[in-house]
Amino acid sequence: MAGERDLDKLLASLSPRLMDDDFVFCTIKDAKYGDFAELSPLASFREEEGLTLLLTKEKADKAGFKYDSIFKCITLKVHSSLEAVGLTAAVSRQLADRGISANVIAGYWHDHVFVPAERADDAWSALKDLSRRHAERFRQMADGRLGDGQCFPPGL
Repeated sequence: MAGERDLDKLLASLSPRLMDDDFVFCTIKDAKYGDFAELSPLASFREEEGLTLLLTKEKADKAGFKYDSIFKCITLKVHSSLEAVGLTAAVSRQLADRGISANVIAGYWHDHVFVPAERADDAWSALKDLSRRHAERFRQMADGRLGDGQCFPPGL
């Protein structure tokens, strides 16, 4: 099933969900895929410096891995297309405007935004606000209060 490509529709229906676990990014030099399968990493990526694993903090601590920062995951429950244009930029800008870093990973069904753990509630609120504003635009269009040719008011 293909995901949504229309940016306005995506933003209006983000449905951000803040996950409970703490996550960390760990890089293991000279490792290869499968070496740490027992840790069930949420994601992994081969880089020049080694194999980067995205793990729960608990699993990384038990394995003795080092990490720099602790993150929370906000999953955008909207089913976005991998070919959708602008979703990552809009989400990143919303968070950047509030001084919150964002590390975005796109899955087939959903996008997952990793934010500093200490700013997770602020980030979740910011994304809920972004979605609410876009949903309000659609309601205004449906009610005839905003014409088809009109753009979002500034800041939407």
